[in-house]
Amino acid sequence: MPFFSVSQQFTNLAWGLAIAWMWKGITSLEGMRRLPDLSRIDPVTLPPVPENDGPDLTVVVPARDEEAVIGQCLVSLLASTGLKLQIFAVNDRSTDRTGEHMDAIAADIETANTPHQFEAIHIRELPEGWLGKPHALAAGAKRATAPWILFTDGDVLFGPRALELAMREAVELRADHVVLAPSIIFHSAGERAVLGAMQAMASWMIRLWKVPDPRAKDSFGAGAFNMIRRNAYQQVGGFENLRLEIIEDVFLGMRIKRAGFAQRVILGPNLVRLRWIEGVFGVVSLLEKNAFAVTRFRTPLQLLACLSPIVHAVVPLAAIFSGGWNAVAGLLTYLGLFLVYEASRRATRVPAWYALAFAPAVLLLGWAMARSMLLALARGGVIWRGTFYPLEELRGAARQRWPQRDQKPFVQPD
Repeated sequence: MPFFSVSQQFTNLAWGLAIAWMWKGITSLEGMRRLPDLSRIDPVTLPPVPENDGPDLTVVVPARDEEAVIGQCLVSLLASTGLKLQIFAVNDRSTDRTGEHMDAIAADIETANTPHQFEAIHIRELPEGWLGKPHALAAGAKRATAPWILFTDGDVLFGPRALELAMREAVELRADHVVLAPSIIFHSAGERAVLGAMQAMASWMIRLWKVPDPRAKDSFGAGAFNMIRRNAYQQVGGFENLRLEIIEDVFLGMRIKRAGFAQRVILGPNLVRLRWIEGVFGVVSLLEKNAFAVTRFRTPLQLLACLSPIVHAVVPLAAIFSGGWNAVAGLLTYLGLFLVYEASRRATRVPAWYALAFAPAVLLLGWAMARSMLLALARGGVIWRGTFYPLEELRGAARQRWPQRDQKPFVQPD
C-alpha cells in the first residue's frame, strides 16, 4: 500500500492529534497549577491596599438594554469592602430602563453611608468611527481618578471581598494588568459541555500560565474583569486605540502585554460570577458578533478556523471505531482531552468527564464560527448592540499597525 494512501494519511492524522492532545494535556496540568488562586491564599499574607486620599479603584460598567441585570451588578459593587471605589455606570444608548435603574441607585447613594462614589453617565449618540462598547468604556475611563481602573460588564456579580483581594494580589505580584477569571453560572449540563469545549480549543491559542512571561506571546483580557493601572492604560492609548474593535477586552490585554507591562491571570472561584451562556445553543448567538473578529475578518483564515473543530471532533471518533492502532490513537486523544479539562477545572468548574461530550460541543462551536462569518459577509457588516458596522470599516481598523513585542510603552499623541 502506498505511503500516501488515504488510510495511511488518516492514521497519520489520528496519531498526530493524539500526540498533540496528550502533549497539551500534560503541559496544561503543570502550567495551570501555577496560576494564583485567591481561594487558596491566606489573605493575611497579602499586602494591604495602598492608601490613597481618593478612591483606590475606578470601576467602569458599560450597559446597553440590560435592565434585568444592571441593578444586581451595581448593588454587588457597592457592597464591596476593604477599599474605596469610584463607580461609573455608563448607559450606552439604552432603549429600556437601564438608565433609570442607574439613576435610582445614584439617588440612593446620596443619602447612603458608604465609602464609595457612584455616577451614572448617559450616552445619547454614538460618535462616528466608534463601536458602542469601546466608546462607553473610554467615556468612563476619562473620568477616572483612582490609580487602578476595572473594566467590567453589566451582568457581572461581585463578592464583597473580590475587588479588595484582587487588588492586594495585584500588589503582591507587582502587576500592571490583572484578569480575575470569572465563574460562569450554569443552568444545564449542556452549557458546561459547551464551555468545556471552548476552553479546550482556546488552550491552543493561549497558555494562561505563560501570560506573565515577557518572552511569551501569550496575553489575555476578559470583559468581565480587566483591572489595569491607570498609567498603563493611558500609555497604551486606552480604548481610543480600539475604537472599532469588537473584542476590545482581548486586544486591550494584547496591547498591555506587547507594550511591556506586567500582566497576570488569577483565579478566585465564585468571587466574580456571571451568566454567560444562555442554554446550549446560546453560544451560537453569543459568538455571532465576535467569532469572525478573532481572525480579523479574513475569510480564508476563518474557513480554516471553521474546519478545525470538524477535524478535532470527527477524526478521533472515526479512529476509535475503525479499530486496531487507529483506535489506540483515538483513545489517547480523549485521554489528552480529559487531562486538558482536568487542568482547567478550577477556572471553568467543568468536570473532566465532560471531555466525553467534546465532539458534539466543538461541532456546535464550529457552526457558530461559520455562522458569524456568513452573516457578516451577507450583511456586509456586523450588527452589535443595535448598531450596524460595515465590514470594510472593521477590516480597515483591524489592519492598523500594532505595537511590536518588547517595544517600550508608548504614549498616544493628542
